[in-house]
Amino acid sequence: MSEEVVIEFEEQIMLLLVQAGAARSAALSALRAAREGQFVAAEQQLAAARASVKDAHQQQTALISLDEGSGKLPVTLILVHAQDHLMNAMLIQDLAGEIIELYRRTAAGGNDA
Repeated sequence: MSEEVVIEFEEQIMLLLVQAGAARSAALSALRAAREGQFVAAEQQLAAARASVKDAHQQQTALISLDEGSGKLPVTLILVHAQDHLMNAMLIQDLAGEIIELYRRTAAGGNDA
């Protein structure tokens, strides 16, 4: 693997980590806002989480294209760590959406509103 490919590989991993971290933070902020009854802010933060997950997925796709499905890129601890962050961010985002809906229903008096 050329030095140029290694540098691009490392940059893509770092971008994946940054975007996954941003998604996780935004989803948790959405939950905090919903807990306080600030549902507009919660939805804005959840939208930011979704956008960051989308960006992270694009980074992941770039990594996959660098590998070309042939095992060209090494599976390093930092790559596994980045993938773990993305998976957790996606899970937190999904759960945040459900929990925010529960907060909304509770605030509305338990109705399905």
